[in-house]
Amino acid sequence: MTGRQPGPSRRSFVAAGIGTALALAGATPAQAAPADHATRAARGRRVFGRYGSPAARLDERTLYVDAGGAGDFTTVQAAVTAAGGTSQAFGTGGGSGYTLVVAPGVYRETVAVSVARTEMTWIGASGNARDVVVVYDNAAGTPKPGGGTYGTTGSATTLVQADGFTARDITFANDWLRADHPGMSGTQAVAIKVQGDRSAFLRCRFLGHQDTLYADSMALGTFARQYFRDCYAEGDVDFVFGRATAVFERCHFHTLTRTDLASAPYGFVFAPSTAGANPRGYLVTRSRITSEAPDAHYKLARPWVPSSDTTARPMLTVRETRLGAGIDAVAPYTNMSSGFPWQDQRFAEYRNTGPGAVVSVPENRPQLTAAEAALATREAYLGDWTPWERC
Repeated sequence: MTGRQPGPSRRSFVAAGIGTALALAGATPAQAAPADHATRAARGRRVFGRYGSPAARLDERTLYVDAGGAGDFTTVQAAVTAAGGTSQAFGTGGGSGYTLVVAPGVYRETVAVSVARTEMTWIGASGNARDVVVVYDNAAGTPKPGGGTYGTTGSATTLVQADGFTARDITFANDWLRADHPGMSGTQAVAIKVQGDRSAFLRCRFLGHQDTLYADSMALGTFARQYFRDCYAEGDVDFVFGRATAVFERCHFHTLTRTDLASAPYGFVFAPSTAGANPRGYLVTRSRITSEAPDAHYKLARPWVPSSDTTARPMLTVRETRLGAGIDAVAPYTNMSSGFPWQDQRFAEYRNTGPGAVVSVPENRPQLTAAEAALATREAYLGDWTPWERC
């Protein structure tokens, strides 16, 4: 999204997990498939574990991805494409209801899950999101091969438009760095953009800097519901943003330090753009926010009213969450545009704790009443969809 263009930080947010992932996988993304069937089958048993393997498939709609060649495919996108019906071997019955089991490894690629590939599930085979990394490095200002630039949406490493998508134990990352591209405008670099209804992410990681996690919908009048549980997201500017109805439960948000700015604020954790007609935007509950930046150098949120929807009324409720010292407790909210002040939006808190939650200027920290808090729950936000029951 547009706004102040920040400077460089670090690249270790992805690199830290890569060594472990490759060691577990026993391969690099470019490694060729094992030469004989027996070796391939043995590796498959090792890297896919309890989720079977191509030699012992759980069912006909389970596909296996391994960069080292022990799966059905060596890239995630190839498996997604096959699940859509373009593969004679795996495309029967249309693109609905497929499961992709992804072996430990680093998958440097962009991936798109179209609207036709409904009810798809991605599973990190090791059970640890650090071991399975889907990463690329496009930014909004990156030149496209055919001319022009990618823009914010086009920068996404992973794009999910289908309804009923679930991911477990996977890292979604964008490791584009401002320091590598001095002078480039358009520094938004999305790790994942999610637009589908009933999209659930369990024990996943979202790594980037500006605009890391784009929780959105397909259209202004579509109120896509999304659920994030036990997830980790990090970044610096507006790194959780969009117009979805999204519940973040027991999640960890981490703000990064900045070497290019001499003063606060370094960035903003949330930037919702909730449609005015949508009664529910972002709900953050029983979570925590930490920081590697100096104290009070981050704002909790600012409202995004995009030019495409000037009737938006951004909504964010943060409740029963620990706000670390990195959050500016005196003035946790700020404007993105003076024409749409944060006070006119739908920002509220309830029973938060930590140094970033201290209420010293009450008018800067709107609080829910107990009656209002009773209506701000995951059940109220997600309605008849109960993804937590599958956790």
